[in-house]
Amino acid sequence: QVQLVESGGGLVQPGGSLRLSCAASGSIFSIFVMAWYRQASGKQRELVAQSISGGSTNYADSVKGRFTISRDNAKNTVYLQMNDPKPEDTAVYYCNAEVASVRGGVPYAYWGQGTQVTVSS
Repeated sequence: QVQLVESGGGLVQPGGSLRLSCAASGSIFSIFVMAWYRQASGKQRELVAQSISGGSTNYADSVKGRFTISRDNAKNTVYLQMNDPKPEDTAVYYCNAEVASVRGGVPYAYWGQGTQVTVSS
């Protein structure tokens, strides 16, 4: 089993900054992808940013140039630096990781419990 624990959510003013963290622990051999998703009230969950092993990253168009995903492989931790947040970024943010627990094992997707981010003045 793998656990993902998020931290760093809260209330932030428009134009401010906030950093989310997500640490993975448990039965981990290799993490292929670490990502952040979000789900606003009444909307479907959507991908915000992902970090793929090897170094490539992808972002939703709505956050490009404002949010940055980074990863500390030694700590099995992924971060989301949120700069210049806007009210429409308000959502529950979920960490996701695709993890192989043994060498050659099939990766399985795990989710964190979610952390609320509210952008408001």
